[in-house]
Amino acid sequence: MRQFIRPVATALSIACLAASVAFVSSGGALAQGKMAPQGKMAPPPAQAAPPAQQQLKQITLNQKQIDSALAAQKDMDAITSKMNPNAKPDQKTMAALDGAAKKAGFASFDEYNTVMDNIGLVFGGIDPASKKFVGSESVIKGQIAQVQADKKMSPKDKKAALDDLNAALKQPEPTIENKGNIDLVVANYDKLSPIMNENQ
Repeated sequence: MRQFIRPVATALSIACLAASVAFVSSGGALAQGKMAPQGKMAPPPAQAAPPAQQQLKQITLNQKQIDSALAAQKDMDAITSKMNPNAKPDQKTMAALDGAAKKAGFASFDEYNTVMDNIGLVFGGIDPASKKFVGSESVIKGQIAQVQADKKMSPKDKKAALDDLNAALKQPEPTIENKGNIDLVVANYDKLSPIMNENQ
């Protein structure tokens, strides 16, 4: 559920994109993890249920939530950079994440995560060249074309990236229930790009 037409430096960033698209498309909660800066793990989903059992709670976003998400990022990155990517966060880490969310104006980490999920749902369908919403399928097809044309990527990395992107392409296009979110995220695209796309 989420990434974008720009030069691809590593297969890891493509894998993150493909995994995030598949996760959102299957109705799973779109945790910030797919958007985390390279080498960092983003906050985990609030629930530990399998993706098939989680549903992305779509909300109507507002400018205050976008601004709060941007304000929270530095503290969230500081916390998540210390986490083991494969470990379940302990109570102390979850308390720190909750505290960072509250400091930025959210009621809880769960609310922060829901806002990030909804931003990511839209962001994954924005073409960074035109800064217009085109849908995640078009974005993924653009990434596939870029990977195929990339002469610097090793054959092994290229194959892995294309496998991930093609798997993501097979997922159903996510439905955005709140169409006003598209205009809001597009209007804030330049501000959101550093936190949503750093690993790309």
